[in-house]
Amino acid sequence: MKKRITKAEKERIAAILDLLDKHYSTDVKIYLNHETPWQLLIATILSAQCTDDRVNLVTKDLFQKYKTLEDFANADIKELEADVHSTGFYHNKAKNIIQCAKTLILEYNGEVPKDIDELTKLAGVGRKTANVIRGNIYKEPSIVVDTHVKRISQKLGFTNEEDPVKIEYDLMDILPKDHWIRYNIQIITHGRTICVARRPKCEQCFLNGLCKEGKISTSVKGGKSSRL
Repeated sequence: MKKRITKAEKERIAAILDLLDKHYSTDVKIYLNHETPWQLLIATILSAQCTDDRVNLVTKDLFQKYKTLEDFANADIKELEADVHSTGFYHNKAKNIIQCAKTLILEYNGEVPKDIDELTKLAGVGRKTANVIRGNIYKEPSIVVDTHVKRISQKLGFTNEEDPVKIEYDLMDILPKDHWIRYNIQIITHGRTICVARRPKCEQCFLNGLCKEGKISTSVKGGKSSRL
């Protein structure tokens, strides 16, 4: 059942989205480097519990060594494990990449499917990875719940959930569909630059006055307390 949202809350959400659009690009360019849909799929599999910067360092050489899906499908698993070792969880990632490449060749003629149910049948592909593909390759409106999106959406009061799938549905309920993809990118940028996990820069945050967890200054200016 879709959430009921008060008029005041709708206005607050609209104001937040407007500020995100003003401060960050409305373009939907993902941070993971890729030239083909299957490269983005593999890069996203590697990004689990790993930074995009690290994945980009790895895939720079990886995609030169394995130039086709067939190269990945026929890869020696021990060698591929060594190639992706620095992204962490390399045993599972290497196994999933090889199996995923084989499935794409055998069942999808080398094409990455568009349907979320088909995507999540692939080895190593959950809803987050599937939505990255749907949003960035097929431009299908989708919510990608990574650590930044989860943490900041909770701070903004958009969700109280912990489970990524439940958070995804909460955000789908309250955000306009045309904002879904760019909200992902904007919030990730915000989480990396201002609302940093260990030390959020609330005093620099343009969303402070609209954030449920924005810090309030103890100083008084002109007889009124001010937000940091």
